[in-house]
Amino acid sequence: MRSTVADVMTTEVASVGEDAGYKEIVSTLLERGVSALPVLDGENRVVGVVSEEDLLHKVEFENDTSARAYWPPMRARLRARLSGAGALAERADEKAAGRTAAHLMSTPAVTVAPAALVIEAARLMERRGVKRLPVVDGTGALVGVVSRRDLLRVFSRSDSDIAAAVEDQVAEVSRWDRGEINAVVEDGVVTLSGPVRRRSVAHALAGAVCGVEGVVAVTNNLDWEIDDVAPYPQMGV
Repeated sequence: MRSTVADVMTTEVASVGEDAGYKEIVSTLLERGVSALPVLDGENRVVGVVSEEDLLHKVEFENDTSARAYWPPMRARLRARLSGAGALAERADEKAAGRTAAHLMSTPAVTVAPAALVIEAARLMERRGVKRLPVVDGTGALVGVVSRRDLLRVFSRSDSDIAAAVEDQVAEVSRWDRGEINAVVEDGVVTLSGPVRRRSVAHALAGAVCGVEGVVAVTNNLDWEIDDVAPYPQMGV
């Protein structure tokens, strides 16, 4: 059975309200040893996330009076606006002037549901370029946080546990393919060997085993009698 976000998330979550001040946010980040905090409204719903990056804009623009006094020519402003750079710079400047979480946070927050699979959360983190995801229920209320480290817990599964799960996959295939398949697990790497009737079965089994939680890689040494895998069509044929 695949692990969900609820299985690996942290439920004791550090967060701040929308009216939390800059120094309160910094103190909470340092005390809890995290790089970002969910920002909550009065009903415990996640309205944004404030990160170290958001806070560093104030350091970046601190005492930078020359940058604030300079106003580029109209042509340069139009070019920057069209490229999107102007909007990003304007937002960074706004955050530098911000005093509360409501002004400093990034919004909307990238969140995930407790029932989402761990692999789904990992893909979301990769796609959105974040290291932590607030976990919210159906109303948007905060119930936990899942980090990259939390997602890696599935790979701490023992070889014996992985082998038992792999054997279930092998038994299902052997039941109707009549193959004598062997599976060896070492450091999360599964090696499959033995005969099967069809090449498609060998491919399907390797794919199923690769999806077993905790499997790092699959070495497919299965032999087949019938090559029923259609070759890729050649151009012009």
